[in-house]
Amino acid sequence: MTRLPNRRLLALALTAALAPALPALAQSADPFAPAGTPAQSPDAASVAGAGAFTVSDIRVDGLQRISAGTVFTYLPVERGDVLDSTKAAAAVRALYKTGFFEDVHLDRQGDILVITVQERPAINKLTVTGNKDIQTEDLMKGLKENGMAEGDTFNRLVLDKMGQELTRQYQNRGKYNVEITPTVSRLDRNRVDVTITVKEGKAARIQHINLVGNEKFSDEQILDTWESGEHNWLSWYRRDDQYSREKLSGDLEKLNNYYLDRGYVDFNIDSTQVSISPDRSDMFITAGVSEGDQYKVSSVQLTGDTVLPKEQLQKIVLVKEGQIFSRRLLELTSDSITATLGNIGYAFAQVNPVPDVNREAKTVGISLQVVPGPRVNVRKVEFKGNTRTSDEVMRREMRQFEGSWYSQAAVDRSKIRLQGLGYFETVDIESKPVEGSNDQVDVVVNVKETSSGSFVFGLGYSQLSGLSTQIQLSQENFLGTGNRVSVQAQHSTYQSRYDFSFLNPYFLDNGLSLGYNLWWRELDYSDFGTAQYSSNSGAAQVVLGFPITETDTVTGLFGIDTNQILSSGSTPQPIREYLDALNTRTFHAWRTELGWSRNSLDNLLTPTRGMQQRVWLETTLPGSTVEYFKLNYSISKFWPLSRHLVLNTRGELGYGDSYGDATTRNICFTAGSFQDTDNNTTTPPVFVPGPDPTDPCLPSSPDYDKTVTADGLPFFENFYAGGVRSVRGFRDNTLGPRQAPFANSTYLQPVGGAFKTTGSLEMYFPTLLDTPAARASAFIDFGNVYKDVDSFDAGELRASTGLSLMWRSPMGPISISYSFPLRKEEDDELERLQFTFGGSF
Repeated sequence: MTRLPNRRLLALALTAALAPALPALAQSADPFAPAGTPAQSPDAASVAGAGAFTVSDIRVDGLQRISAGTVFTYLPVERGDVLDSTKAAAAVRALYKTGFFEDVHLDRQGDILVITVQERPAINKLTVTGNKDIQTEDLMKGLKENGMAEGDTFNRLVLDKMGQELTRQYQNRGKYNVEITPTVSRLDRNRVDVTITVKEGKAARIQHINLVGNEKFSDEQILDTWESGEHNWLSWYRRDDQYSREKLSGDLEKLNNYYLDRGYVDFNIDSTQVSISPDRSDMFITAGVSEGDQYKVSSVQLTGDTVLPKEQLQKIVLVKEGQIFSRRLLELTSDSITATLGNIGYAFAQVNPVPDVNREAKTVGISLQVVPGPRVNVRKVEFKGNTRTSDEVMRREMRQFEGSWYSQAAVDRSKIRLQGLGYFETVDIESKPVEGSNDQVDVVVNVKETSSGSFVFGLGYSQLSGLSTQIQLSQENFLGTGNRVSVQAQHSTYQSRYDFSFLNPYFLDNGLSLGYNLWWRELDYSDFGTAQYSSNSGAAQVVLGFPITETDTVTGLFGIDTNQILSSGSTPQPIREYLDALNTRTFHAWRTELGWSRNSLDNLLTPTRGMQQRVWLETTLPGSTVEYFKLNYSISKFWPLSRHLVLNTRGELGYGDSYGDATTRNICFTAGSFQDTDNNTTTPPVFVPGPDPTDPCLPSSPDYDKTVTADGLPFFENFYAGGVRSVRGFRDNTLGPRQAPFANSTYLQPVGGAFKTTGSLEMYFPTLLDTPAARASAFIDFGNVYKDVDSFDAGELRASTGLSLMWRSPMGPISISYSFPLRKEEDDELERLQFTFGGSF
């Protein structure tokens, strides 16, 4: 009995404590309670007393960046509407759905609906750091597509989802230790900076791959075709030990194809298990397989409408009766028939292989059902995206013509030719059926233009030329006409050069090109690593080119040029004798050149397959100061050995000689001095021609005659070798014959020769560097220069080996090589580290 009063006291105490909170709870429960107004206010309506009401006006509070009109656009309530709890909930949902607001609250002041909002902040700056495997551009593109870009409204939920997606992408690449850390920094005016920090970690390495159930083929035979592989000493380069879910999926498909290509029709992958070590650094893969029996082909038939005679298509059927069944040969046969029909207008042709499996006899009968579809005619060829380049320039590269039968081969060739122009970043060709017609298509060429002009002011450096400066203004697609114009000025340690060139690649509709070259050069060969003399030369030339096939071109050149030679006492004696024999220091020439070239490379900058050949004959015409010719041949072929290796074999031959009569003169040579019989003066030891070829010397002098001859290829047209562009590891232009300024001098200067042979074997590593702008390689170079072709001696060839790196950097191309000589002589000038910076590839 004594406890009851205590319970009553407790109840009264709780009631007294909760009493101040009850009005507030009631107000917050009422969605229409006036904002900031006590429940006892005469203008406020409580939940019990207010209920629905007619909205006389709407006010929006809390807006900063978003206008009230935007809110009214999404708000499903207008003036005059009766607002109840159902419509209020719908209004709140509608405003939240816009994604503009973090908080939405509805209040009431009399009959005025008050909407109080808290805007989501705007993204001021979005930064991604630490990512290497996934390019920043790709990440930014994915973020933008999901509403995370600078200027967009910030949504924490979207940011968290993107973090989860990035984690998933990195784990698919085998990086299970990746950490994605988003950081949001608040700024004034309701803005935020978002930083996504990526710690990629190291990819989990595949330590072991276990195949269970394979009896016909060993693990080594099967895994040799896989992109994934166990960790080995070459994994640093191949990266085959890095686990990737997509890569493993492709390898399992290769496993299936491996058996189907060898006749195991019933092959099946029973199970696949991937496990990871506790520290998430090592992966272990197990695949269980059932091989089954090997099947042979019992028969091969062509059925359906073959269009062409069956005998003609039968020649391209690779699957033969009695062979072991191969799905690869079956697919190649289907593709060949489809391509053959596609090239004569049947753009939608299909070949459906229908197998008839006899498991008792272990044979497969194959029926190739040909469904040609309608023969398709091209109604028109349309170009899109070419804002600068005229349609005419693109149309002349097309090999698929309007009004002709559709040909997939012609379409593919057209794409290659358009890409070869260098005007477009991307080229895509699609065929669109003409509406209302089943036998016509429109060929639409979509291009994305790239900059085809450039203004270059640059600095370069090489060990040969030292510091060089260059100014060049060029336009490969002048005014969208396809014409090429270039103006260039260049200065380095040993040369000053000024050039102007113009080329119209389609001077005539048949593809005849016409161009002009004007140039002037001042060369100081004493800084060129060769014989010490200087020359000032210039030329005006006309160039013609005519394509004879898709890959072959014939070129011709005609021009006039002048070359002034400036010699000195340090100039090698044979050069001075050559000049004395001709009794001139200025050479004029009428020059012609005829050449043939073939180019089937798959890429001009970083080729991986194909061949490039060129042979050209250069000669001066009768009436020139010196009559001579030069014959050159070069070849370069790329062999793709694997995804990781590309072999380049290249060679070059050059030969030159004079074709006119040799010029012979006598000069007077005296003991200790040279005597000029015209001026009766004695000069230092320099050869001086006498006035009378039969008796050039003074009778009273103890002298004798010397006969000098100008014959063979002029010294200023000699071939040179050595350096980064021929035989690396040897100083530029130093291989070959050498001559001294005087008979007893030990200072030998390279003078070049009339016969040159060089070659190289170079192995490129395409996957070593994760950028198409750089290439690493290992090479073996060999070659030399000889006085003439009769002086050739294979035992005199020089050779070197080494490593090379070529990089098209934003500041200009860089080439670096480090070489070790394999065959050299004692007086050879070596240069192990060689590099160039600047210029162009």
